Amino acid sequence: MSEHHTILGGKVHVYKRPNSSSWQCATYLAGKNRRTTTKEDSLSKAKEFAEDWYLQLRGKLRDGELKTGRMFRDAAKLYLREFDIMTQGQRNATYARGQHARTNGYLVPFFGSMVLPEITAGKINEYRIHRLEEAKASRGKPPAHSTMHQEIVTLRQIFKTALRHGWIDHMPDMSAPYRASAKISHRAWFSPEEYKQLYEATRKRAQHPKQPRFRWEAEQLHDYVLFSANTGLRPDEAMCLQFRDVKVIEDEGSGQTILEIEVRGKRGIGFCKSTAGAVRPFERLKTRPRPDGGPGRTGSRKENGEWQQPGPTELLFPKWSRDLFNAILEEEKLRVDRDGRPRTAYSLRHTYICLRLLEGADIYQIAKNCRTSVEMIEKYYAAHLKTQLDASAINVMRPRPKKDVAKKGPKRVEPQPLAEAM
Repeated sequence: MSEHHTILGGKVHVYKRPNSSSWQCATYLAGKNRRTTTKEDSLSKAKEFAEDWYLQLRGKLRDGELKTGRMFRDAAKLYLREFDIMTQGQRNATYARGQHARTNGYLVPFFGSMVLPEITAGKINEYRIHRLEEAKASRGKPPAHSTMHQEIVTLRQIFKTALRHGWIDHMPDMSAPYRASAKISHRAWFSPEEYKQLYEATRKRAQHPKQPRFRWEAEQLHDYVLFSANTGLRPDEAMCLQFRDVKVIEDEGSGQTILEIEVRGKRGIGFCKSTAGAVRPFERLKTRPRPDGGPGRTGSRKENGEWQQPGPTELLFPKWSRDLFNAILEEEKLRVDRDGRPRTAYSLRHTYICLRLLEGADIYQIAKNCRTSVEMIEKYYAAHLKTQLDASAINVMRPRPKKDVAKKGPKRVEPQPLAEAM
């Protein structure tokens, strides 16, 4: 059992933990339990230290330097509990896991022992500096801008939770200082010529793979490129797509055979109608035999010596061949666009949007089909397509007003028609 003593009328406790030679001291002040180590082995010296420590705390409380209130870790715990209960089935599971990871992995270790009123704009800036220095020391590069943005968003949500429960009376300023407005970076995409170069290269690799055992991966990649560029699906949406989510239909409006897709992904459940160019790749995916073994490699099955079509719950793309995709981009010198932005699987979605805009499609219908907003498309896609600039609307010349010469000179003689004048 640990030794325990009290001083100052029971306001301060001095105790020693088992297997420890140093005395500890604790008190309850301003609504919070406070503890520290005296670093003393002598009980008399420990009591002197504890008394001085307590009086210093009282002085800080009197001068307003000792903040009072609920702990940040309590607000974070409450936020995660409410988030999990109130968003069941409404937020993407990956996003929900990210909220827990950001809170418990970064925010609580830094802010956890602070009371909420103690966390000011300066403390939040200290957190940014801490994360930048820590990441550079461990990985040699700072966190991505989007990573830091997501962490600050999570921090803001925690403070909003505390505000709703009356734990604080205002939100601290969380804006990043010394930073200019972020430059709009247009998404990397493939121009019509580059897109043709890409799918011709993937087709060639599918027909003549460098190693026969990689033929299935090459064929799948070729169909993935065509499918994504003709549907505009996000990579995670395409990878979650099951055969029961896709139907081949005759579109009444266009008279074409297209795909009608039920999409599950970042924005929950939505719908998409493809172009006619996605039908043939989908039909090949349905009939292509798939190798046995490996995670997610389900699909066409061999029964009685014949390959059977995949079941309705099986994935269109059970595997993403990122290395093969990047290798082909490198071979074709398409790895980055002219501004140095790297191209990824997401670039195929960007290509779909840009090509639809180039063809003159309605921007509102594109936004609905891609499950995004018109604002996002105008901001990141339409702004850098030169064909969206209407010269007839730009080069407008206001007609010059005719001078009224009736008051300033002789009466104007109207010209005669040409036939009469001759």
